[in-house]
Order: sequence, then structure tokens, then C-alpha cells
Amino acid sequence: MAEQRSNGHTVSRLTVPIVWCTKYSYSILKGAIQMRCRTLLIQICESEDLRILKWVVSKDHTHLPIEYGPSQSVSGLAKRLKGRGSRKLQLEFPELKKRYWGRHFWAICYGCRSTGNITDEMVYEYLEHHRRSKYGGNDNFILEE
Repeated sequence: MAEQRSNGHTVSRLTVPIVWCTKYSYSILKGAIQMRCRTLLIQICESEDLRILKWVVSKDHTHLPIEYGPSQSVSGLAKRLKGRGSRKLQLEFPELKKRYWGRHFWAICYGCRSTGNITDEMVYEYLEHHRRSKYGGNDNFILEE
């Protein structure tokens, strides 16, 4: 089993894959820019106490499955990963400023989906054990006595 995070009040293992793409889906993440993007995102993850589980940096997007703490929000993490990386990349590669004139290197959106050690089916099966036969029915709301 994977190592869990713990502090005085919580024990957790929260994981989420975050996917985001370059603005206008330009295939710009190549060569030195791709390598620097990788380095910057590793540094940002370390400073935010994030653990990178696996990673793909493609020509126009990145898939970053991470483990994060319970006090962190996924939207806040995406904002910091994209914002800090974008600013530094544009400072270090002036040619990006010509293509991304609004100082936005990444598209405004991102995608994510929660993951974990159990599947949706396992949760539903567990919940079904609480169903009392006298209530019957096949709805998704279970009344427990």
C-alpha cells in the first residue's frame, strides 16, 4: 500500500491527475522549453509539498498525477502550477512573449478527476450492504435504520 500522509489531526492519501494545455493548443513544449517546463514544475511541486506520481509533458499539454495534502485545494494547486510555470517560462524564453501576447502561456482551463485506492463500484457495493430489505427499491438513496 502507498505511504499515507499524516499530521496531528489527519491521515490521508489524496491523489488527483491534473491535465492542462497550452493556450490555443500550440505545440510549443519541445526541446529546451519542454525540459525547463519539467524542471519548473518539479520545483513548484516540491515547494507546495506535492508528490508527483507519474508525469507526461507532451507538445501541447501536460498530465500530472499528484498526491497532495488535505489542506490543499485542487483549484489552488492548478492555479499555482500554471501561474508560476508560465511566468518563469516567459521570462526565460522571450520568443514565447511574441506568441502569447497576453502573458498567458497555459489555457485558462484544466481537467482533473479524483483517484484513490478504491473504485466507485467498491463504494457502491459497500453502501448496498446498508440497504434494508423492507425499503426495497432500486434508487440511489439508502435509508438506514
